[in-house]
Amino acid sequence: MRQAPPEIEPATPLAAPLARSGQAAPAIVFADDAIIVIHKPPGLLAVPGRLDADCAWSRVATTHADALVVHRLDQATSGLMVLARDAAVQRRLSIAFATRQVDKGYEAIVHGLVADDEGRIEAPLIADWPRRPRQCVDLVRGKPACTRWQVRARHVDTGRTRLRLVPETGRTHQLRVHLASIGHPILGDALYGGETADLAPRLLLHATRLAFDHPRHGARCVFESPAPF
Repeated sequence: MRQAPPEIEPATPLAAPLARSGQAAPAIVFADDAIIVIHKPPGLLAVPGRLDADCAWSRVATTHADALVVHRLDQATSGLMVLARDAAVQRRLSIAFATRQVDKGYEAIVHGLVADDEGRIEAPLIADWPRRPRQCVDLVRGKPACTRWQVRARHVDTGRTRLRLVPETGRTHQLRVHLASIGHPILGDALYGGETADLAPRLLLHATRLAFDHPRHGARCVFESPAPF
């Protein structure tokens, strides 16, 4: 992992009064006076939900009361998230995400053996209103969405493929919908996996990389987290 000069805090799990029994806690990967980078476990909301206040942000806020949300990961997805420590930093990072100045990388294990070694999925997405929170491909009304993928390994014995994923846009459930749309749903995906949803104990999708210019001093920050599956 390569990052800017400020001191790194230890990767310590955070507890929260509202934590559900048995729910894993996020860990701080890096923190300075401007940003906090965490590892979010699967199954934990990124931000408060309508019926559940326990989330990665609320747990970080128990020890870092100034933490502000910049972006989100799906509840079922694990991996790297960055939080801001003041409104100006939050605004700069939000703009960086919106203008694609943040390098994001994911890893997933999908059902089936992907034939090509790499490719792009360009399929516009829209909310599937009758079945929310699901999203769907809609060539007429959907918003542009693009995902690049690269095969890391093919597991012929189990009929699975490990992919590196780079989303060029940030639509809700983009990676999950795009891969399901080409016939290779991510294993463990209860929303889009169909009959393959039960082939893994969790969604096998992990945010492995975040790289961006530090919002204060401009140095390039690169954070990496190996997939835990």
